[in-house]
Amino acid sequence: MEHIILGIDIGGTSIKAGVLVSGHLQDIRSMPTPALESQEVILEALATFIESYLPYSFEGIGIGIPGLVNPKEGVVLGLANIPSFQHVELRKFLTIRFGKPVFINNDANCFALAETHLGAVLDVHPGAEIVFGVIMGTGVGGGLVAHGKVVKGVHGIGGEWGHNILEEDGDPCYCGKAGCVEKVIAGPSLELFYERQTGEKKKLKDIVQAYIAGSDLNATATMERLFEYYGKAISTIINVIDPDVIVIGGGVGNIDLLYSEGYERIKKYIFNSGEVLTPIVKPKLGDSAGVFGAAML
Repeated sequence: MEHIILGIDIGGTSIKAGVLVSGHLQDIRSMPTPALESQEVILEALATFIESYLPYSFEGIGIGIPGLVNPKEGVVLGLANIPSFQHVELRKFLTIRFGKPVFINNDANCFALAETHLGAVLDVHPGAEIVFGVIMGTGVGGGLVAHGKVVKGVHGIGGEWGHNILEEDGDPCYCGKAGCVEKVIAGPSLELFYERQTGEKKKLKDIVQAYIAGSDLNATATMERLFEYYGKAISTIINVIDPDVIVIGGGVGNIDLLYSEGYERIKKYIFNSGEVLTPIVKPKLGDSAGVFGAAML
């Protein structure tokens, strides 16, 4: 008998879904996230989206959330890019609505789980016991997989690397602290740094190109900030966990220089006199990784 699970990846701009049928992801769809609407409107939009998959007779629902989650209770505690989605009893709402088991976790955990079992990790270290997944995009998140399973932790925040303090007296974060990794090396944070230096708004991809061309000293300062703080932040992962593989996803993670210049900066901060053996790789599953991982919860 085929096992069919619906996987959903909720993002700040879009909600993606697909059905995992015996290890194969099918019928991937997306809808715009009504991020600025009320909690009730968002929940109803999500339920309507799920209803469109009912012909598959799926057995359960897995959901990845880009924010703070209590996976044990199925409660979304807070999201940076969806202001009204705070303290949402999402599992309770969907269980009542659909009468099926619902599993909820952080999107970076879903990403790490998918890349471990189906993606990039199989190419570089098929027998990896410890995998750390990083999402660096509009926000920064982390997920930890040990022996094939997500490490949730006592508080449900296992792997939440994006909210370690990286810069004292840094910008305030939605989590209530300031100077978090997310507020330093996420895409919008780097763009804001450039704007403060120049008074000019510029997309990160254009800042990267200006750095490569050597035509903009402020672009150089912005990229140096990225490399230095990335090296410092990644070194803490290696120092504490020493994973077999680190997979970097998200828009900032697509910057090729992270895998050369950024990799070199890790050596400044790692405990063992500057030797870095950890493979740090790009994901293989692309935008579908979160959906895959959610369906595997």
